[in-house]
Amino acid sequence: MASNGSDLAPATGRTPLQATADNALKIVVVGGFGAGKTTLVGSVSEIRPLNTEEVMTKAGEGIDPAGAWGKRSTTVAFDFGRITLSASQVLYLFGAPGQERFWFLWDRLFSGALGAVVLVDTRRLEDSWYAIDRLEHHGTPFIVARNNFGEPGHTLDQVREALDLPAEVPLVDCDARDRESSKRVLIELVRHLAALAEAQAPARAEVERVRVEDDPASAEPEAPVTPEYEESTP
Repeated sequence: MASNGSDLAPATGRTPLQATADNALKIVVVGGFGAGKTTLVGSVSEIRPLNTEEVMTKAGEGIDPAGAWGKRSTTVAFDFGRITLSASQVLYLFGAPGQERFWFLWDRLFSGALGAVVLVDTRRLEDSWYAIDRLEHHGTPFIVARNNFGEPGHTLDQVREALDLPAEVPLVDCDARDRESSKRVLIELVRHLAALAEAQAPARAEVERVRVEDDPASAEPEAPVTPEYEESTP
């Protein structure tokens, strides 16, 4: 299976991964066939993204969706991109395949992910239901991004109702072809993750308090106190 490599030629002007990067974060982009996942990963990645796009052939007729909307290739494993956040932190983006026959890969891609972006195409909203169901099953936090291929035919409230999204799940607009628009989607996901962590902090503190009360020996030991000695008088 052919794939595009992620190594960059010096002429690209993009810096390679720093040797000091020792903390990797993972975000997954999921959604239906042709929703724009490969495009989004490619638009924000600082490296030439690795992808596993294969040409759609007649052998897939009756199995794969029709090659409508000008789409002639499809992801058969995953897309991969990278964004350097700091000297020590790097963000890895994984775009999941959209076709049903490759959904078995999703559970592996979700493993270790901080969160996910569900990219939806309002022309085929039903293609997004499985992605949302699997993320909720795994307990993976996510946001939903409506990828606009033209003038939206529905309001975001209508999309939320159609997808039966809880009020606490962010729903945003984007154009996966535009780098700045795709970056805003990732920023919104990070904000959502931070808000969830802040909301869960009191609950975690209460669980820890109860655990220590039930088993005081499990509490973190206090640091030993070094005695101070008075200087002896000769």
